[in-house]
Amino acid sequence: MAIYMIVDVDIHDLDAYEIYKSQVTPIISKFGGEYLVRGGAHEVLENDLWTPTRMVMVRFPDKESALGFINSDEYAPVKKIRRDNSDGTVLIVEGL
Repeated sequence: MAIYMIVDVDIHDLDAYEIYKSQVTPIISKFGGEYLVRGGAHEVLENDLWTPTRMVMVRFPDKESALGFINSDEYAPVKKIRRDNSDGTVLIVEGL
């Protein structure tokens, strides 16, 4: 079953985040991930729970692949770049 990783990120340092983006892309691909949304324009239609900032959505073939990516030794130093230069929420959800 496909797994979707949904990320809402508020970037504080755009230059550092560009470094993150260039380094994370091949790691995502290595774990079978495919970007579906990467910071495109969005419009909030209802807002009872949360106000999104910059949305990213990645489809992985399964939960093991998504967790393998987020917990990998290869991603750890890249994750640090993201965490040092942005705030965010990351979740996974089962798809169809």
